[in-house]
Amino acid sequence: MLEVYIDGSTTGNPGPSGIGVFIKGEGHHIKISEFIGSYTNHTTEFIALLRGLEEAQKLTTSIVSARTDSQIVCAAVEKKYAKNAEFAAILEKILVIIDTFDLFFIKWIPDDQNKAAHALAREAVLKKLP
Repeated sequence: MLEVYIDGSTTGNPGPSGIGVFIKGEGHHIKISEFIGSYTNHTTEFIALLRGLEEAQKLTTSIVSARTDSQIVCAAVEKKYAKNAEFAAILEKILVIIDTFDLFFIKWIPDDQNKAAHALAREAVLKKLP
C-alpha cells in the first residue's frame, strides 16, 4: 500500500502557491515540492492531490491511501462532487485516476500529522518569493 500525504500552501489568497507530496510505502520514499503559480488555498489542495495521485499511479495500481488536512478536498472526493467549478474540474481528473487503483481511501488528518507534506508545500512557495 502507498500512503500519499498532500498539502498546498499559498501566500495570500489567492497568491503564490506551492504543493507538497510525500509518498511512502512499497519501498518508496518520495518527496515532491513544486511551485504551481497563483491560486487560492483550497485550489492548491486539490492540485496537490491530483499531483500526488499522478505520481502514485506511476508506482502502483493496487492500494492507495491519501491523507490530507483539507476537509474540503476529503469531502469532495468522498462525495465525488464539488460545487465550485474550478474544484469540480480538478476533481474530475482526480476521480479518473482513483478508478485505476484496486482500492483507494482518503482520510482527513490534523495539521500536526501532515508536517512532511506541509513543509514541502511551504518550501515550494518560499523558493519563489523575493
